[in-house]
Amino acid sequence: MPPLTSLHLRHLLRHYHLSSPPPPTTFSLCFTPTHLPKTPALPFRFSQRPFSSSQTLNPNNTESPDPAIAQSLSTEISRDPNTDPLSISERLQLSFSHLTKNNALTPSLVLQTLKLSPDAGRTVIGFHHWLIKDSNFEQTDESLAIFVDYFGRRKDFKASHDLLVEGKSVAGVKCFESMIDRLVRAGRTTQVIGFFERMERDYGFKRDKKSLTFVVQKLCENGYASYAEKMVKNLANEIFPDDGICDLLIKGWCVDGKLEEAKRLAGEMYRGGFEIGTMAFNAMLDCVCKLCREKDPFRLESEVEKVLMEMDIRGVPRNVETFNVLISNLCKVRRTEDAMKLYSRIGEWGCCPDETTFLVLIRSLYQAARVGEGDEMIDRMKSAGYGDKLDTKAYYGFLKILCGIERLEHAMSVFEMMKADGCKPGIKTYDLLMGKWCAHNRLDKANVLYNEALSNGVTVTPKEYRVDKKFMKKPKAVKKEKKRETLPEKMARKRRRLKQIRLSFVKKPKKGMRRAL
Repeated sequence: MPPLTSLHLRHLLRHYHLSSPPPPTTFSLCFTPTHLPKTPALPFRFSQRPFSSSQTLNPNNTESPDPAIAQSLSTEISRDPNTDPLSISERLQLSFSHLTKNNALTPSLVLQTLKLSPDAGRTVIGFHHWLIKDSNFEQTDESLAIFVDYFGRRKDFKASHDLLVEGKSVAGVKCFESMIDRLVRAGRTTQVIGFFERMERDYGFKRDKKSLTFVVQKLCENGYASYAEKMVKNLANEIFPDDGICDLLIKGWCVDGKLEEAKRLAGEMYRGGFEIGTMAFNAMLDCVCKLCREKDPFRLESEVEKVLMEMDIRGVPRNVETFNVLISNLCKVRRTEDAMKLYSRIGEWGCCPDETTFLVLIRSLYQAARVGEGDEMIDRMKSAGYGDKLDTKAYYGFLKILCGIERLEHAMSVFEMMKADGCKPGIKTYDLLMGKWCAHNRLDKANVLYNEALSNGVTVTPKEYRVDKKFMKKPKAVKKEKKRETLPEKMARKRRRLKQIRLSFVKKPKKGMRRAL
């Protein structure tokens, strides 16, 4: 049997919806559960992770480069080319020829070298030429993407273009993603559209729905939904958009804060036979909450209820991200109790909280000084299987909140919990706690932390911390003994007082009194 096309699936879904009974339309912020028919969702997957040079390497490659070699290469690359008559390729061949024989030139070493050479500039092109001349170094899509990302970070897209033209035979998906990501982040929207139009001819990249989806995703994430929508409409005859692309466009308008444009596009989608997914409704829900928080927080519940009712009518299922959006926005307006009630009822819709749910609630409980409940939520997070998400960054956020509300003793207990979970505190963590103890004029506690950091190999730089005036010891006031006045001093004080009394009486003019009579 031949596989079904997206058009056939869409007709089957529409027929399934028409044959099933309509769902009830009552819904509120307190989430009264409604039993919807289970609709088979169309799977649409695309890369959600933003491209960066640190993600181009194969995750199975655990070999770490030698920092000394990377530093030596970085020093040579960063040298002024005018100080030596030899080119950078010749200098590298003279100084590092042993690396080519030992097969030490790996993509991880190249990445580490470029990270240490942010100001090398066009000299990196010579470094690239030296690498590809080595017979033992195999240039791949990921190794070329490292250089494309390096020049894109410097906004030197001419150099990136030259590298892609030279490496046309090996350039692939990673180079394409790196180039698009850097162009969008630099605000070169017109260049992004032009790059997509000529990329098949100039660079050998395939123009298909997957590549278009990636471009639309990057444009929408960075606030260029208008350019993305115009691009999709112009390419509709060549690459017809699907539900996933339309959901991305709606999400892009919501990222811009333009809810009316998102509703306009959603209406066009329904008239065109498309179905809006949960991702698009979650984006509109977040946009509604954000606008209400900025303009009128008292309308938050009513406006959210409208979006949830629309989801209910359309038969769009809710997922954990829907609850995360609501819980996050409730916590932002300090409605922690409502967020906790919503958390306790997530299971009624067949959803389970994820790490985002737990982290948001823990931060909100600590912010509300409900430290005991915050600790209980940490235990629940570990019991749910998300204990590995409690990393150093998450614990640092908890400590920062506790220090901000002046709960230093509890911050120290969370600090001990952090070390018990295997998270190694860094410079920022020790500096935060030391600064707070010094502000409370508890130098003994600060010194204990300083010695602990040194014993753990954390190089904390000693510096001056200001002591809060509330915790400074006030010096005891010395009582002044009254000095006995001499007779001339006493007579002078009496004369001054009599003069003040005499001048305090104002005599009325006689002429005024006669007129009054």
